[in-house]
Amino acid sequence: MAVEAISINPATGKELGRYPFMTADQIEAAVANAEEGSGIWAGLPIESRMAALRQLGEVLSRRREDLARTISLEMGKPVTAAVAEVVKCAHLCAWYADHAPALLADEAPDVGDEQAVVRYLPLGVILAVMPWNFPIWQVLRAAVPVMTSGNGFILKHAENVQGCARALEACFAEAGVPRGAFVVINADRAAVSGLLADARIAGLTVTAGVAAGSALAAEAGRNLKKSLLELGGSDPYIVLADADLDAAVATAIAARFQNCGQVCIAAKRIIVERSVAKAFIERFVEAASRLKVGDPLDPATQMGPLSRRRLRAELHDQITRSLNMGARLLLGGALPDGPGAYYPPTVLVGVPQDAPVLREETFGPVAPILIAEDADEAVRIANDSDFGLSASLWSRDIDRARSLAARIQTGAVFINGMSASDPRVPIGGIKKSGYGRELSHFGVKEFTNAQLVWVKGDGR
Repeated sequence: MAVEAISINPATGKELGRYPFMTADQIEAAVANAEEGSGIWAGLPIESRMAALRQLGEVLSRRREDLARTISLEMGKPVTAAVAEVVKCAHLCAWYADHAPALLADEAPDVGDEQAVVRYLPLGVILAVMPWNFPIWQVLRAAVPVMTSGNGFILKHAENVQGCARALEACFAEAGVPRGAFVVINADRAAVSGLLADARIAGLTVTAGVAAGSALAAEAGRNLKKSLLELGGSDPYIVLADADLDAAVATAIAARFQNCGQVCIAAKRIIVERSVAKAFIERFVEAASRLKVGDPLDPATQMGPLSRRRLRAELHDQITRSLNMGARLLLGGALPDGPGAYYPPTVLVGVPQDAPVLREETFGPVAPILIAEDADEAVRIANDSDFGLSASLWSRDIDRARSLAARIQTGAVFINGMSASDPRVPIGGIKKSGYGRELSHFGVKEFTNAQLVWVKGDGR
C-alpha cells in the first residue's frame, strides 16, 4: 500500500518530490484546525471575507509566473496556458468579491401581512477532492464560491500535484485568510472516505472519474452529507452544414487538444453533417498536424505531455481497441519513443458507436470524427452517451440552434463557441457527469442552509 504521494515531471519522467501521507493524528489535527478556522471565517462580516478573497486574487496575480511553472512541471501544461489558468483564478476571486453581497442577499417571500425571510447560512467545513488537470483553477472554482458563503474548505488534492496544493495554501495565508479556513491534507483514499463519517465535515465536493466520484458520494450519502459531483464527460461538438467552417475547425482544434486533451469539457466526440464532413475533416487533420508538441516550459509549445505515463497507456489502449473494432486512423496513434508521457494529436474516422473512444471518457489528444446525415441525427448521436456535461453546436441559424440545444442532454450548450467555465454562469452535468452546479449564484448557494425565518401574526 502506498505511503506517500510522488510528483513526477511528465515531460522528463524525473521525480520532483515525495510527500508522505498524513498520519491519523495529523489528519485529526487538520480537521480540528479546519473546524476552528471555519467558525472564525463564518463569523466575519461578508465584506471582510470578500476583502480577503480579493486579496487572494492579487496574490495569485503577483505569483502567477511561479505558480505557472509549478503547474507545468507537475502535470505538463504548456506554461503560457498555465499562466492563463492562474490569471483566470485571479479574475474569479475578484468577481465573487464584487458580487457576493448581492448573490447572498436575504430574500423576502410574499406571505401576505406576515413577515418572512430566507437567508443563506454556511454549513461548516466542506471536504474537496480535486483533480490534477487544472490544479489551481479546479480548486479555486470549488473553494471560492464555497468560502464566499462562509464555509471552511479542506483540500485533498491529486497526488501528482502536491506542489500546487502547497503553493495554494501559501497564497491563502499571504492573503490574510484566517488559519484553518483553507486546509490542505495529503491522505490516501481510505482516510478520505473515513473523513466523511466525521461530524465536523458538512459536505463533499468532488471532481474526478466516475468510479472514484460515485464511491465517495456513496460514502457521503451513508453519512447524510450533501455532495456535489463533476465526473467528466464525453462532450459532443456538433458542426451543421450552415456553420462557419473556418471558425468551427479552428475552435475544434483548441476544444479538443488544449491541455493535451485533458479537460472534462473538451470536445471529445466531433459530429459533422455529411455535406461539410469532407471539407471539415481535411482542414481539421491539417491543423492538428501543425500543432507544436514539446517542452511545456517553452512558450512556443502548444501541447505538452499527458500528466502520467499510466494515463498515456490507458489512452493508447482505448485507441488500439477502437482501431481493432474498425475505426480508421488519419493522424497520430503511435506511442513515441523517449522519456516523458508525450502522445501525438490523433484523429479517427469511421468509428463504431460502441468503440471505447466513444463509449468511455477519453482524457488525451484523440479526436473521433463522426458523420451525421442531418441535424436530427447529430443530436441523436450526441445524446447516445452515458455522460452529459457540456456540448458545442455550430450553425449560422441561431434560432434553430437554440431549438436544437434544448434537445441536447447536457448541463450546458455553447452555440458557435467552445465549452468553457466562467464565474458568471454555472457549470455541471447530468447523467454520469454528476450533479450539482459550481460557479455563479448556483455555486455560492450549493453548500448553504436556505433558512426560512417566518414571523407569524403581525410581528409584534
